[in-house]
Amino acid sequence: MGVTPLVKSPPDRQETFVTQPQRPSIYFNVHLVSDSTGETLNAVQRAACAQFENVQPLEHNYYLVRSERQLERVMKEIEAAPGVVWYTISDGALRGRLEAFCRERSIPTLPVLDPSIAMLSRHLGVAPNNRVAGQHALDEDYFERMEAINFTLAHDDGQNVESLIGADVILLGVSRTSKTPTCVYLANRKVRAGNIPLVPGVPLPEFMEKLGDKGPLVVGLKISAERLVQIRRQRLISLNQDEVTEYADEEAVRDEITQANRLFQRNGWKTIDVSRRSVEETAAGILNMLHERWGHS
Repeated sequence: MGVTPLVKSPPDRQETFVTQPQRPSIYFNVHLVSDSTGETLNAVQRAACAQFENVQPLEHNYYLVRSERQLERVMKEIEAAPGVVWYTISDGALRGRLEAFCRERSIPTLPVLDPSIAMLSRHLGVAPNNRVAGQHALDEDYFERMEAINFTLAHDDGQNVESLIGADVILLGVSRTSKTPTCVYLANRKVRAGNIPLVPGVPLPEFMEKLGDKGPLVVGLKISAERLVQIRRQRLISLNQDEVTEYADEEAVRDEITQANRLFQRNGWKTIDVSRRSVEETAAGILNMLHERWGHS
């Protein structure tokens, strides 16, 4: 795989590199079995598989598995397409049945939450309650998250700017800087986030440039011109539109970015360069800014 060691040629011939063809993708079945919504399993599985090149998991998802009958169907599917089994099941009898079934067939299993729960139990000196879908309980934390999500959806893309003053954070950026997905990610962390697109010739709401330290945290999303042109051209292609427009014109994009950066600098707003960042990395940076601000407020 990759480049082989240098192959020495005879003295009268030029040295050459011999390369091997790229290894084809490896496909495998991964069965995700959960007695809840499966969010944890999906997140862990995708994070793990991302560490391997040319690996393509074929996901088989089974959610809300809470009865013998449901588990029977799952085991038939696993037997028909063997692979690996990751699960989060709290019921001891169902767990035992699934584990025994897989052990008899030499199918690897991983109880994803067990190591974390065991570590916490040892540290706290408290036994876990093994509650099904305990992370989704309708408690104060849940309602705070729902309130943040509702706020974010109502204040996306410059909507309802008159009540945006109630946000924890306001994101600013030119088109295609991932403002909306970043806000939604933050809302899932109970952050009331809104965003305003920076459009050439369109002024910001008057209150924005009068915000003090006690108002919402304002974060400007910066991006390189080269990256933005690439993203916008791909966007136009996906919409079956002509790439040659001012929206994706390199000179126009550079001017748009320059104006945005000057706005951020003039107002002393914090910025994050999203050119090569994932939404999760951008959100993590904003959460750090918020924690620092709230820690000093």
